[in-house]
Amino acid sequence: MIDIRPFASLGHAHHGWLNARHHFSFASYHDAQRNNWGQLRVWNDDEIAANSGFPPHPHHDMEIITYVREGAITHRDNLGNEGRTEAGDVQVMSAGTGIAHSEYNLEDVTTKIFQIWIMPNQNGKAPSWGAKPFPKGERAGQFVVLASGHEDDGDALPIRADARLVAATLKAGQSAEYPLGRARKGYLVAAKGEIEVNGVHAAERDGVAIAQEEVVRITALQDSEVILVDVA
Repeated sequence: MIDIRPFASLGHAHHGWLNARHHFSFASYHDAQRNNWGQLRVWNDDEIAANSGFPPHPHHDMEIITYVREGAITHRDNLGNEGRTEAGDVQVMSAGTGIAHSEYNLEDVTTKIFQIWIMPNQNGKAPSWGAKPFPKGERAGQFVVLASGHEDDGDALPIRADARLVAATLKAGQSAEYPLGRARKGYLVAAKGEIEVNGVHAAERDGVAIAQEEVVRITALQDSEVILVDVA
């Protein structure tokens, strides 16, 4: 099953400094048919104006992944962590028993991110934060695991969920496969480019909800950057 959720159909909120599209119910946007996709609870497509951002605010018991599409985001939290994550790289915050953080675009250009929340397998764990640059060449023509709750996923950033975040960059005409499994759910967005997902067309920034598919095959119709979340 491949369900295309066109970009124009997503929830939308424009706050001046923040232009946000919501793939799932979030804040004032509610769609009973789009509350979550398995353990995936939030996928926000955020554009943050230069020299602005999210002031300090709390979270608990949620795995929060930030994938930077353009620009950079600067993180600070009450644990003393601070870091700047650039385009194509990832940061992970395990909110656990509670963490307060800010996310600012300190650049002179608009920063564009995917903010992805995954429900954890266990609540009440100590909070943590981490970020990592990933060599861009490694994901050329194939999916690379960027964040994972599976110990055998090597250098991926750890999360406390039965889930993976993977990404690939494909030249026009290239294809890549991801072995999802029929018992799993996938949610995929092309940050850039136009693609086909198991033969079904998806435009740039459309949401693609996937279920009961053993293998997900992505074919790039244009040069594309693809992000996929695999959840229970």
